[in-house]
Amino acid sequence: MRVLLGSKSPRRKELLNKLAINFELVSIECDEDFPAEIPHTYVAQYLSEKKSSVYKQLEDSDLLITADTVVLINDSLLNKPKNRKEAIYMLDLISGKTHQVITGVTLRTNSKTISFSSQTDVTLNTIDSNDQKFYVDNYPVMDKAGGYGIQDWIGLSHVKWIKGCYFNVMGLPTSMLYKRLKYDFNYES
Repeated sequence: MRVLLGSKSPRRKELLNKLAINFELVSIECDEDFPAEIPHTYVAQYLSEKKSSVYKQLEDSDLLITADTVVLINDSLLNKPKNRKEAIYMLDLISGKTHQVITGVTLRTNSKTISFSSQTDVTLNTIDSNDQKFYVDNYPVMDKAGGYGIQDWIGLSHVKWIKGCYFNVMGLPTSMLYKRLKYDFNYES
């Protein structure tokens, strides 16, 4: 079985490598629009399914992995910030609060598709405006849902606690993914 990763995320690539999964990167261009009426807790899975459906070059021995991550705070959905101002706004919004990080994953072959999502609760200490600006100005935040990476400085300095999968917050619920690959697709490392 040839595993394909349809993602531009360096963190997803890193996590699959650490799982000892041999894979090839494939490019998938897909807008991240979604119907306004779907529940926010389903958006990440919806987008992973949408990305998967766009890829048309699947061979019979291929298994495609696509994923998407969103952050929920109260009833607000945070995706990737578009600029510095929006990144600081997002950090201010989640500062001192608990938010949910949801990653949706789709695994697809020509004969089977399985989608699932994982949710992790993350509680942050208060992030003052100086720390917000320092982080946004010194770390790559524009490719991260919610404008932060738990593995970066902000995670080291401001995460109070998490409930759920740490790697899910990085962008891929690795233990859940491995279980699905092994038992639903008979994948062996």
